[in-house]
Amino acid sequence: MKLISLNKKIQNCTICPRLSLYIREIAKNKVKRFQDQSYWGKPLSGFGDINAKLLIVGLAPAAHGGNRTGRMFTGDSSGDWLAKALYKNGFSSKPTSEAKNDGLVLNNVYITAAIRCAPPQNKPTREEIQNCFDYLQQEFKILKNVTVILCLGKIAYDTTCKLVQIKPEKFGHNKLFEHDRIKILTSYHPSKQNTQTGRLTWTQWFEVFQKAKYMTS
Repeated sequence: MKLISLNKKIQNCTICPRLSLYIREIAKNKVKRFQDQSYWGKPLSGFGDINAKLLIVGLAPAAHGGNRTGRMFTGDSSGDWLAKALYKNGFSSKPTSEAKNDGLVLNNVYITAAIRCAPPQNKPTREEIQNCFDYLQQEFKILKNVTVILCLGKIAYDTTCKLVQIKPEKFGHNKLFEHDRIKILTSYHPSKQNTQTGRLTWTQWFEVFQKAKYMTS
């Protein structure tokens, strides 16, 4: 299966020396609250429903979230926000995303990211973004039923525009851009930097998923 082969390739990737070193160091020098856990410490593939109409593109795995658990948006506050919104709109089997083998099943949605390794300060370089772009292209070719792409943050939006070969417009929350058969929906990323400052409220976040549900049902 093409997706299984691609995912293995992603997980074994060492193209970006800075990122490869960083995620291994994080996995070795754990934070105190996760001292007793084994970290994944490798690049992350996407996950979800291969027949999905909705594709969610994030920025990158979190250092102590996805990089620890081995699954994107899993084991951190951003994952909590995403899992709850997906569940309440019928996209997932449960409202939490805590561990790779927690039984979470996604329905009509596939989750991926612009970058597959956790970058220092959540700031990948242009070269690192470019290095990862081919993986997103390959995923997009395999996910043949996608009609809506939800971009979480500006880097995800710019990368998605490159993916569908359109010029990026001004990024903002809950904007909709249409290109051929693909609709691009945007949201601020549910990072603590946005959710704890009030830049992104739960109501604003939830509205995006209600719109995505309507467009993919």
